[in-house]
Formats: sequence, C-alpha cells, structure tokens
Amino acid sequence: MSLREIEGELVRFRDERDWKRYHTPKNLAISIAVELGELLEHFQWREDEEILASISDPAERENVEDEIADVLIYLVLLAHELGIDLEKAALKKIAKNARKYPVGGRE
Repeated sequence: MSLREIEGELVRFRDERDWKRYHTPKNLAISIAVELGELLEHFQWREDEEILASISDPAERENVEDEIADVLIYLVLLAHELGIDLEKAALKKIAKNARKYPVGGRE
C-alpha cells in the first residue's frame, strides 16, 4: 500500500467517525508531539543495546510499533489538511540534503 493509499484510508476512517472538526492543523501538530512523547518513553533511560534487545519481546515491539504508527498517522493527516504531498516533500528534502551534505563532503 502506498503512502497515498494510507492517506485515503485514514481520511475515510476519520470522516466515517465525523472527526474532521477535531483534525485542525494545530490539533494534529500537537497530537504528533504527544504521540512522539509516548514513543520516546520506550527509549528514555536506555542504551541502544537495551532498546534493540527489548524489541525482541513481542509485546514491547507491538507497543513501539503502535507509537510509531500513531506519529505517522497524525503526520499524514496533518500533511493532508495542509495540502502537502508527503512523498514529494520527502524526496525534495532528500535532494536538498544531498546538495547540502555531498558524499565525501564535510558534515
């Protein structure tokens, strides 16, 4: 499924529940921050090795997946409300970064 198809599914899901009135750009941006905070709780106070080991536990993995999905869902909905094509925006930013940070260049 493409990002565009996921966007369509999310908008359909939202609209079936009459949630559009709550999905303002401000509320969606705040929701991204809230969900990102919930994701960060899984990483707080842990070393990278501990984090990677914890993901082998199916319940922990599912919790992290859910939080990552929540961030993505709100990001996709925010882009939708602002009329931003996420795929194009990401590709454009990758190209900008490639110019700014060329291979073999200084960081």
